[in-house]
Order: sequence, then structure tokens, then C-alpha cells
Amino acid sequence: MPRALTRDDLLALPAVIDLVTAGRALSLGRSKAYELAQRGEFPVRLLRLGNAYRVPTADLLALLGVVPEQNGPRPGVDAPAEALEAPSTAQL
Repeated sequence: MPRALTRDDLLALPAVIDLVTAGRALSLGRSKAYELAQRGEFPVRLLRLGNAYRVPTADLLALLGVVPEQNGPRPGVDAPAEALEAPSTAQL
């Protein structure tokens, strides 16, 4: 059986993951994860893309109580306050 996912592993996951990876984070085997998904009882929201199940990572992290640390601005996400202000007429 694959090793359990660590907190760092969980935080490094992409925005959407496959059902087996989500099951692994919940200590569920592949068969149990698919069984729960097919019965509509998987513990987090599932996205159905064709024949495949996908799990939003944010929903999984919320269920597990894993919160990313807020140590400062995130590149490309948090802009400095002055970047959000409208330019003054002196700057035009």
C-alpha cells in the first residue's frame, strides 16, 4: 500500500486531483474510494469528467483541517496595497 500523504504532500497537490489520490489522503484504498463515489457517499464533493472522478483539493484540505500557512504575500496572488490604488493625477 502506498505511503500516507504528509501535510506538505497535501499542500503541494494541484487544484483538482484524482479519486485514488483523494482516497489515499483519507486512508481509503482504491476499491473503497470508488465504492463510496459510486454510492454518492464519498466524504467530499466529486466532479465527474466523462468516466473519471476528480476531487477539488480545497474541499479535501477543508475536510482534513489542513490550512496553508499565511507567512506573507503569495506571488501572483497578493498584490501590495499601492498596486490596488487608482493612480493619482500627478502620476498620469
